[in-house]
Amino acid sequence: MGEGVDEAGWDVEPGDEIEPVVQAVGRLLRVCRESAGVSVPELAEALGYGEDMIRKIERGARIPRPEFLDNADTFLKAQGHLRAFREDMRKARYPKKVRELAELEGRAVEMLLYSNHNIHGLLQTEEYARALLRTWRPAYSPDQLERMVGARMARKSVFDRSPAPELSFVQEEVTLRRPVGDRMVLRRQLEHMLEVAQLPFVELQVMPTSRANHPGTGGRIQVLKFADGTGMGRTDGDFSGRPVSNPRQLRVLDLRYGIIRAQALPPEESLDIIEKALGEL
Repeated sequence: MGEGVDEAGWDVEPGDEIEPVVQAVGRLLRVCRESAGVSVPELAEALGYGEDMIRKIERGARIPRPEFLDNADTFLKAQGHLRAFREDMRKARYPKKVRELAELEGRAVEMLLYSNHNIHGLLQTEEYARALLRTWRPAYSPDQLERMVGARMARKSVFDRSPAPELSFVQEEVTLRRPVGDRMVLRRQLEHMLEVAQLPFVELQVMPTSRANHPGTGGRIQVLKFADGTGMGRTDGDFSGRPVSNPRQLRVLDLRYGIIRAQALPPEESLDIIEKALGEL
């Protein structure tokens, strides 16, 4: 790749609790490099990255990609010591707020998800997510964009859990027709939703645009329920948009989602609406 290429990882966010782990990995890289008698320029040339990138990683200012650790471990004959941090760095690559959300979603046994502006993140294809995130302002840098897309796709591991959580999605009809990306991006997005809706633990409903009087006009709603009976919820309209776990506040969100769910189209009719939107593309 040559001198100055900045692709080995991601910058550490200030105040992120993962920073000490990233710094420890950086120190370990330096110890392994010096023990092998390899200079920074030699390591940079061998791995195909700029010298400045190696120095950033060694001082804990840059989160190394898992494949970087693999290659460095092999070249420096580190006997798996660097490779052992692959999973830690894989998690560290995602922004703190995304890691926290992914951890909660990973524990949830039931998820109630209402979206009124865009297709919910757990339902998005990679190309739809990338097109959507490109519309945000201020704009992400190319590196930040790929980091956010990767984080969103990683959250979809909830579909692979065993046992899987019960997932209830309610999408506003307008989200099926909003032309995010080009025509083919939206087409593949709708096709993906039809596929996801076939999963036995997924219930996907559409709220018709004609249904004006429902309690979802205040914004998105998310309720996660855990195996121990506790939960976490969030909505755009209340609690300043912050996550809440107080039982009284959760009851408000549970009630609101229940009404939305009841007023939305049944799953079978919802799939018909998605297929109709697909046919119009």
